[in-house]
Amino acid sequence: MVNRRDDDADVIVVGAGPAGATAAHYCAQAGLSVIVLEKARFPRDKICGDGLTPRAVSELVTMGVPIREKDGWIRNQGLRVIGGGHRLELPWPELASYPSYGMARARTSFDQILAEHARATGAKILEGMNVTGPVLDERTGRVVGVTARPVDEQGRRAGEEQTFRAPVVVAADGVSARLATALGIEKRNDRPMGVAVRTYFESPRHDDSWMESHLELWEGKPNESALLPGYGWIFALGDGTVNVGLGSVSSSAAATKIDYKQLFATWMRNVPEEWGFTEENQRGKVRGAALPMAFNRKPLYDRGLMLVGDAGGMVSPFNGEGIAYAMQAARVAADTIAQSRARTTASSREAALRRYPEIMRQDLGGYYTLGKYFVKIIEHPQIMRLCTRYGLPRPLLMKFTVKLLSDCYEPRGGDLVDRVISGLTKIVPAA
Repeated sequence: MVNRRDDDADVIVVGAGPAGATAAHYCAQAGLSVIVLEKARFPRDKICGDGLTPRAVSELVTMGVPIREKDGWIRNQGLRVIGGGHRLELPWPELASYPSYGMARARTSFDQILAEHARATGAKILEGMNVTGPVLDERTGRVVGVTARPVDEQGRRAGEEQTFRAPVVVAADGVSARLATALGIEKRNDRPMGVAVRTYFESPRHDDSWMESHLELWEGKPNESALLPGYGWIFALGDGTVNVGLGSVSSSAAATKIDYKQLFATWMRNVPEEWGFTEENQRGKVRGAALPMAFNRKPLYDRGLMLVGDAGGMVSPFNGEGIAYAMQAARVAADTIAQSRARTTASSREAALRRYPEIMRQDLGGYYTLGKYFVKIIEHPQIMRLCTRYGLPRPLLMKFTVKLLSDCYEPRGGDLVDRVISGLTKIVPAA
């Protein structure tokens, strides 16, 4: 084993996705030395809907990432909801806290943009480095670094294992959460878990200004065939392609026997021909991923290791959105790390780090608990059908729903709907 003491840093970040790149950016911006270890090489793909809610756009603005349309970002004005015989276009709410538009960008370029932004801030990003485990202090059991080995573009070993040391390690290693698992931090089976599959098509719908959500999927013609489990989406990317996918969510992490790729094929057989969702226009395989929700892995901080993004189960049960919360958590984690490094004693540094899970609980715990209740209702297709048929036409209910689904409401003040949602997140037990 090669001991790379010259690569020691204030912070080691494992994973350079949205969570890892954001954490690295803010840590570097605070004057800390940062090493990011990323197994893949950019550009690389991740399974995602590629849609960004106004909440995610706000995080990009705060981070200072240029989001000009001429740079390849496509903006959308809201959510088009189709279900129960209804077709509604629901604009993103006008709020002081968030912009009134969302965006979309393929993960192959989105993740690279964030990583390069972190690198420009001062973070050292090492691609092709597969982290193999945490390094623990023999006396305290505290995480004091990680071991990693170089890998080639196919993931094969390409060098000797190395040790990287830092007083704090940020685990942004995705749904596998290998560092957390190595510390015995197991996932919570009582939290919702989603599954999603997606692919890309060249389509005339590539410049659609609405994010489209299909709340019902049918085996054949609507209302004349069986109702399939799950929901579908179509997100225009503005580059000649659309991201098309479907998913489902369960109130627990129990394994499902649903063949999602077959389900996707069934849906595609019944979409309008003019959309161009054909094998000839398909770009890439149908790929799937798990969506860990509602803080399904706790504690978010333990013995020098911080969990951010999917590693901490931060996907919203309401909409399957994970990017906004990954970036938010990374921003909070970086701030607590910077505050910790400014302390003068070990106990005060540890106290500062322990603020991270408490801040996240206060910010998102109540919202995630509401999401758990929401999933218990809509995970049954028959109940979902009743909700869409009789709930969609009601303007006040839909205003409430779009704010709740997008997590775009004023946390303080705002209109009646904002105050109701904010009040509910405070009175329910935090996840």
